[in-house]
Amino acid sequence: MTETLALLRSVDSPTVCDAIEVIDGRRGFAAFTRVTPVPSDPRGVIVGQARTARISAAAPPADAPEVIRARRMDYYRHMAEGQGPRVAVVEDIDPQPVGAFWGELNTTVHKGFGLSGALTNGVMRDIGNLAPDFPVIAGHVGPSHAFVHVTEIAVPVTVFGLSVAPGDWVHADCHGALVIPETHLAELPRAIAQLQSTEAIVMEAARAPDFDFARFENAWAAFEAART
Repeated sequence: MTETLALLRSVDSPTVCDAIEVIDGRRGFAAFTRVTPVPSDPRGVIVGQARTARISAAAPPADAPEVIRARRMDYYRHMAEGQGPRVAVVEDIDPQPVGAFWGELNTTVHKGFGLSGALTNGVMRDIGNLAPDFPVIAGHVGPSHAFVHVTEIAVPVTVFGLSVAPGDWVHADCHGALVIPETHLAELPRAIAQLQSTEAIVMEAARAPDFDFARFENAWAAFEAART
C-alpha cells in the first residue's frame, strides 16, 4: 500500500480516472467532480480516506453556544482520529458559500492531525499563509469567516457533484477530485503503468522532428492495439 500511495501522490487526477477505466475495461467511470475548483496550490495532490463534515456560514447558528462549541470539538476529534492517510472532505451547505472555514489556522491544525489536505465546495482564505504542503481544493476564495460553524460530522457529503462517504478513498488536485473504488487500489499501479506506456506511443511519435500524418496514423494504430 505504501508504494501505491506514493504513486498516487505522483500522478494527477485525470491519470487516476483513466487508470480506473483501464481496470474496468470500458469508459463510464463517473465518481468525479463536475465543477472547476480553486486550488490553493496548482501542484498539490491530496490522497487519503475521507473524514467528512458539513458546515454553514451564511447565518448565525440556531443552536445554543455550548452546543456549537461541543460540536466543534467533536469535529476536531473526528478529524484527529483514524490511521493512515486521511483527507478532510467538508460540504458547505449554504446555497452560496460565503464564510471561509479554511485558512491559516485550520490548515495548520488539520496538518498537525496528520491529514493530507482538504476538499470543499466552500471558501478558503489566507492565501500565501496556509500550512505548507497542505493543499486545499475549494470552491471560492473570500476574506471573512462569516458565521461559519459545523452542522454535521462523519456523514455522507456532496462536493462539486461528487458523493463522498466517510472512509472513501479520495484523490484530488487542481483538476478536481474523484473517489477511488477500494477494490481497484491494488490494480492501480499496473493500470497506470499500462496507461502511461500506451500514451507514450503517440506522444513520442508526435515529438519526433519527422512527425507527419502518416507517422501519426501508424502510431495511433499501435496505440489502439496496445490498449486492447
